[in-house]
Amino acid sequence: MHRFANPTRFLRIANAILPWSVAVMVLSLAVGLVHGLVLSPPDYQQGETVRIMYVHVPASWMALFVYTAMAVASFVYLVWKHPVADLAARASAPVGAAFTVISLTTGALWGKPMWGAWWVWDARLTSMLILLFLYLGYMALAGAFDDRQRGSKAAALLALVGWVNIPIIKFSVDWWNTLHQPASVNPVGDSGIAIDGSMLVPLFAMALAFKAYYVTTMLMGIRREIAAAKARTLRLAEVQG
Repeated sequence: MHRFANPTRFLRIANAILPWSVAVMVLSLAVGLVHGLVLSPPDYQQGETVRIMYVHVPASWMALFVYTAMAVASFVYLVWKHPVADLAARASAPVGAAFTVISLTTGALWGKPMWGAWWVWDARLTSMLILLFLYLGYMALAGAFDDRQRGSKAAALLALVGWVNIPIIKFSVDWWNTLHQPASVNPVGDSGIAIDGSMLVPLFAMALAFKAYYVTTMLMGIRREIAAAKARTLRLAEVQG
């Protein structure tokens, strides 16, 4: 793992992955949009509003996935002082926050016709809102110190402590009586897959597109941070010289 701490070696790997991640993102997004907006049928109860699911559900999955990835990167940084792990966590935070905002916004749009309200203090919705605050808190802490390492350590600790919210989000509909419906796609649970196959294609295609987007933006963010670090080193050398 330590060999990837070398920025040059990491950039070589990132540059090889980026074209593939962009291609997967574009192709899967096209498949998801065509199937979700044109080919998939309306739901017999929800009608056309069910199409919000093809954005809301993958965005919710990614909000949890990105925070978990950020927490893992923060753990690697704290334990092994891995510089690229810190950059990965920093690059993940704004992407995860964006997915959380999309999840909350589309959830409100979906909840209005289904529940009759834009927002309810449901366990799932409240814990997702807390997740957004955790993302924002991470970004604020990471940039709150003049000493970059102090900011990274404080933000990494918050990421690790805040991860306890992830299982709360995941199992909130099982632990409490909530308005939010249980998971329709749960291969390891009792419910299994409870939606029609024609809806699974756009759902999984959009999920793949969002994941490829995350990989793309994270790698580009790390690459940008490495370039900025080199620029800071050069400026410092010029000042000292």
